[in-house]
Amino acid sequence: MGSIQAVIFDLDGTLVDSLDDIAAALGAALGDVGLAAPPVELVRGWIGNGAHSLVRCAVDGRADVDAVLASFRDRYRASPVVHSRLYDGLPAALDALAAPGRSFAVLSNKPHELTRVITDRLLAAWPFAAVFGQRPGVPLKPDPTAALIAAEELGVAPARCAFVGDSAIDVETARGAGMRAIAVSWGFRDRAELEAARPDAIADRPDQLPAAVA
Repeated sequence: MGSIQAVIFDLDGTLVDSLDDIAAALGAALGDVGLAAPPVELVRGWIGNGAHSLVRCAVDGRADVDAVLASFRDRYRASPVVHSRLYDGLPAALDALAAPGRSFAVLSNKPHELTRVITDRLLAAWPFAAVFGQRPGVPLKPDPTAALIAAEELGVAPARCAFVGDSAIDVETARGAGMRAIAVSWGFRDRAELEAARPDAIADRPDQLPAAVA
Protein backbone atom coordinates (compact mmCIF):
# COMPACT_ATOMS: atom_id res chain seq x y z
CA MET A 1 0.00 0.00 0.00
CA GLY A 2 1.39 3.37 -1.00
CA SER A 3 1.62 6.52 1.08
CA ILE A 4 -1.57 7.44 2.87
CA GLN A 5 -3.24 10.53 1.41
CA ALA A 6 -6.50 10.43 3.38
CA VAL A 7 -7.53 9.31 6.85
CA ILE A 8 -11.16 8.36 7.43
CA PHE A 9 -12.19 8.22 11.08
CA ASP A 10 -15.04 6.57 12.89
CA LEU A 11 -16.52 9.08 15.35
CA ASP A 12 -17.82 7.54 18.60
CA GLY A 13 -15.11 5.75 20.52
CA THR A 14 -12.42 6.83 18.08
CA LEU A 15 -12.33 10.62 18.06
CA VAL A 16 -15.06 11.46 20.56
CA ASP A 17 -15.93 9.96 23.93
CA SER A 18 -19.71 10.29 23.60
CA LEU A 19 -20.68 7.47 25.96
CA ASP A 20 -22.21 9.57 28.73
CA ASP A 21 -24.42 11.61 26.39
CA ILE A 22 -25.64 8.51 24.55
CA ALA A 23 -26.29 6.68 27.82
CA ALA A 24 -28.22 9.64 29.27
CA ALA A 25 -30.50 9.92 26.24
CA LEU A 26 -31.05 6.17 26.17
CA GLY A 27 -31.81 5.99 29.88
CA ALA A 28 -34.36 8.79 29.61
CA ALA A 29 -36.05 7.15 26.61
CA LEU A 30 -36.29 3.85 28.47
CA GLY A 31 -37.73 5.67 31.46
CA ASP A 32 -40.57 6.91 29.25
CA VAL A 33 -41.79 3.30 28.99
CA GLY A 34 -41.07 2.35 32.58
CA LEU A 35 -37.74 0.64 32.04
CA ALA A 36 -34.62 1.28 34.13
CA ALA A 37 -31.56 2.85 32.61
CA PRO A 38 -28.92 0.19 31.87
CA PRO A 39 -25.40 0.40 33.32
CA VAL A 40 -23.13 2.60 31.25
CA GLU A 41 -20.74 -0.28 30.65
CA LEU A 42 -23.53 -2.24 28.97
CA VAL A 43 -24.31 0.75 26.76
CA ARG A 44 -20.64 0.91 25.79
CA GLY A 45 -20.86 -2.56 24.26
CA TRP A 46 -24.02 -1.76 22.32
CA ILE A 47 -22.70 1.30 20.49
CA GLY A 48 -21.45 1.00 16.94
CA ASN A 49 -24.18 -0.64 14.88
CA GLY A 50 -26.53 2.34 14.68
CA ALA A 51 -29.30 3.67 16.91
CA HIS A 52 -31.82 0.95 16.08
CA SER A 53 -29.42 -1.77 17.19
CA LEU A 54 -28.57 0.18 20.35
CA VAL A 55 -32.21 0.56 21.35
CA ARG A 56 -33.06 -3.01 20.44
CA CYS A 57 -30.35 -4.28 22.77
CA ALA A 58 -31.53 -2.00 25.58
CA VAL A 59 -35.23 -2.86 25.19
CA ASP A 60 -34.56 -6.61 24.95
CA GLY A 61 -38.15 -7.40 24.02
CA ARG A 62 -39.71 -5.50 26.95
CA ALA A 63 -41.18 -2.56 25.02
CA ASP A 64 -41.83 -1.27 21.51
CA VAL A 65 -38.44 -0.62 19.92
CA ASP A 66 -39.69 2.02 17.49
CA ALA A 67 -41.30 4.08 20.26
CA VAL A 68 -38.17 4.02 22.40
CA LEU A 69 -36.03 4.73 19.34
CA ALA A 70 -38.04 7.84 18.48
CA SER A 71 -37.72 9.12 22.04
CA PHE A 72 -34.00 8.35 22.15
CA ARG A 73 -33.39 10.20 18.90
CA ASP A 74 -35.34 13.24 20.05
CA ARG A 75 -33.52 13.39 23.38
CA TYR A 76 -30.07 12.81 21.92
CA ARG A 77 -30.63 15.32 19.13
CA ALA A 78 -31.55 17.92 21.74
CA SER A 79 -28.36 17.42 23.79
CA PRO A 80 -25.63 15.70 21.77
CA VAL A 81 -22.63 17.51 23.25
CA VAL A 82 -23.05 17.93 26.99
CA HIS A 83 -20.36 15.57 28.29
CA SER A 84 -18.91 14.46 24.94
CA ARG A 85 -15.30 15.43 24.37
CA LEU A 86 -12.27 14.52 22.33
CA TYR A 87 -10.15 11.80 23.86
CA ASP A 88 -7.08 13.01 25.69
CA GLY A 89 -4.19 13.34 23.28
CA LEU A 90 -6.37 13.43 20.15
CA PRO A 91 -5.79 17.12 19.33
CA ALA A 92 -2.02 16.64 19.18
CA ALA A 93 -2.43 13.44 17.15
CA LEU A 94 -4.67 15.18 14.62
CA ASP A 95 -2.17 18.03 14.38
CA ALA A 96 0.58 15.51 13.63
CA LEU A 97 -1.54 13.66 11.07
CA ALA A 98 -2.56 16.82 9.20
CA ALA A 99 0.33 16.68 6.74
CA PRO A 100 0.28 18.75 3.54
CA GLY A 101 -1.71 16.95 0.88
CA ARG A 102 -3.49 14.66 3.35
CA SER A 103 -7.23 14.98 3.89
CA PHE A 104 -9.51 13.87 6.74
CA ALA A 105 -13.05 12.50 6.78
CA VAL A 106 -15.50 11.20 9.38
CA LEU A 107 -17.67 8.16 8.70
CA SER A 108 -20.13 7.13 11.40
CA ASN A 109 -23.19 4.90 11.78
CA LYS A 110 -24.71 7.78 13.79
CA PRO A 111 -27.44 9.73 11.92
CA HIS A 112 -25.91 12.15 9.45
CA GLU A 113 -27.22 15.36 11.00
CA LEU A 114 -25.91 14.39 14.45
CA THR A 115 -22.56 13.38 13.02
CA ARG A 116 -22.24 16.81 11.46
CA VAL A 117 -23.31 18.64 14.63
CA ILE A 118 -20.78 16.82 16.80
CA THR A 119 -18.00 17.17 14.24
CA ASP A 120 -18.70 20.88 13.82
CA ARG A 121 -18.64 21.46 17.59
CA LEU A 122 -15.62 19.37 18.54
CA LEU A 123 -13.48 18.98 15.41
CA ALA A 124 -13.77 22.29 13.58
CA ALA A 125 -10.08 23.05 14.18
CA TRP A 126 -8.96 20.33 11.75
CA PRO A 127 -9.40 19.94 7.99
CA PHE A 128 -12.26 17.44 7.78
CA ALA A 129 -13.13 17.66 4.10
CA ALA A 130 -16.02 15.18 4.29
CA VAL A 131 -18.36 14.16 7.12
CA PHE A 132 -20.80 11.30 6.64
CA GLY A 133 -23.26 9.70 9.02
CA GLN A 134 -26.11 7.31 8.40
CA ARG A 135 -28.02 8.39 5.28
CA PRO A 136 -31.03 6.95 3.46
CA GLY A 137 -30.05 4.48 0.77
CA VAL A 138 -26.49 3.98 2.05
CA PRO A 139 -25.92 0.81 4.10
CA LEU A 140 -24.33 1.03 7.52
CA LYS A 141 -20.80 -0.11 8.23
CA PRO A 142 -19.38 -2.74 7.92
CA ASP A 143 -20.72 -2.52 4.38
CA PRO A 144 -17.89 -0.67 2.57
CA THR A 145 -20.17 1.47 0.39
CA ALA A 146 -20.05 4.56 2.60
CA ALA A 147 -16.26 4.32 2.97
CA LEU A 148 -15.87 4.15 -0.79
CA ILE A 149 -18.17 7.17 -1.20
CA ALA A 150 -15.99 9.05 1.29
CA ALA A 151 -12.84 8.19 -0.64
CA GLU A 152 -14.46 9.35 -3.88
CA GLU A 153 -15.53 12.60 -2.19
CA LEU A 154 -11.93 13.15 -1.07
CA GLY A 155 -10.58 12.30 -4.51
CA VAL A 156 -8.27 9.63 -3.11
CA ALA A 157 -7.98 6.02 -4.22
CA PRO A 158 -9.12 3.56 -1.51
CA ALA A 159 -5.65 2.01 -1.36
CA ARG A 160 -4.27 5.41 -0.34
CA CYS A 161 -6.80 5.75 2.50
CA ALA A 162 -6.47 4.67 6.13
CA PHE A 163 -9.64 3.86 8.03
CA VAL A 164 -9.37 4.39 11.80
CA GLY A 165 -11.92 2.95 14.22
CA ASP A 166 -12.42 1.34 17.60
CA SER A 167 -14.26 -1.86 16.65
CA ALA A 168 -14.18 -4.97 14.52
CA ILE A 169 -16.93 -3.32 12.46
CA ASP A 170 -14.50 -0.59 11.45
CA VAL A 171 -11.75 -3.07 10.60
CA GLU A 172 -14.18 -5.04 8.43
CA THR A 173 -15.27 -1.81 6.74
CA ALA A 174 -11.67 -0.94 5.92
CA ARG A 175 -10.95 -4.40 4.57
CA GLY A 176 -14.05 -4.38 2.38
CA ALA A 177 -13.12 -0.99 0.96
CA GLY A 178 -9.49 -1.92 0.31
CA MET A 179 -8.16 0.59 2.85
CA ARG A 180 -5.47 0.37 5.52
CA ALA A 181 -7.24 -0.79 8.70
CA ILE A 182 -6.17 0.89 11.93
CA ALA A 183 -7.82 0.02 15.24
CA VAL A 184 -7.67 2.12 18.41
CA SER A 185 -8.00 0.49 21.82
CA TRP A 186 -9.11 3.52 23.88
CA GLY A 187 -12.70 3.39 22.63
CA PHE A 188 -15.76 1.24 23.22
CA ARG A 189 -14.30 -2.20 22.46
CA ASP A 190 -11.59 -4.18 24.22
CA ARG A 191 -8.25 -5.00 22.67
CA ALA A 192 -9.08 -8.71 22.33
CA GLU A 193 -11.87 -7.90 19.85
CA LEU A 194 -9.52 -5.67 17.89
CA GLU A 195 -6.76 -8.26 17.78
CA ALA A 196 -9.21 -10.91 16.59
CA ALA A 197 -10.23 -8.63 13.72
CA ARG A 198 -6.57 -8.51 12.54
CA PRO A 199 -6.17 -4.84 11.59
CA ASP A 200 -3.00 -3.60 9.93
CA ALA A 201 -2.10 -1.76 13.15
CA ILE A 202 -3.47 -1.09 16.63
CA ALA A 203 -2.88 2.21 18.39
CA ASP A 204 -3.18 2.09 22.17
CA ARG A 205 -2.65 5.84 22.59
CA PRO A 206 -3.44 8.76 20.30
CA ASP A 207 0.25 9.62 20.00
CA GLN A 208 0.73 6.26 18.25
CA LEU A 209 -1.71 7.14 15.46
CA PRO A 210 0.72 8.92 13.13
CA ALA A 211 3.05 5.92 13.05
CA ALA A 212 0.12 3.52 12.64
CA VAL A 213 -1.15 5.51 9.66
CA ALA A 214 2.29 5.59 8.09
